[in-house]
Amino acid sequence: MLSRIERIVRILDDKKAEDAEFIDMSGQEYIAKYVIIATTLHSRHAFSLADELARQLKPAGEKFLGTEMSDDWCVIDLGDIIIHLMSANYRAKYDIEKFLAELKANKE
Repeated sequence: MLSRIERIVRILDDKKAEDAEFIDMSGQEYIAKYVIIATTLHSRHAFSLADELARQLKPAGEKFLGTEMSDDWCVIDLGDIIIHLMSANYRAKYDIEKFLAELKANKE
């Protein structure tokens, strides 16, 4: 599993996404086992990142179950991995990292 996550984070880093990180949600009551979050530079950058992920991951057998895009937020569903590509403003506003940390803390 970790190699899949490392590959995704490397692709995002190579394409200049900022502050890419992953959160392990396995063992939690959450929609995915892993969450990857990265900050985009602008909306075209988010679209470019999503395209690059699909270009590199689909031939390796990765299944893209769904992709939702707006100018500030792109969500890619790989089933057990959810990828959030967000503008800096949206990442700060929605603070998914804090939400997931609180979710994990409440389960302990």
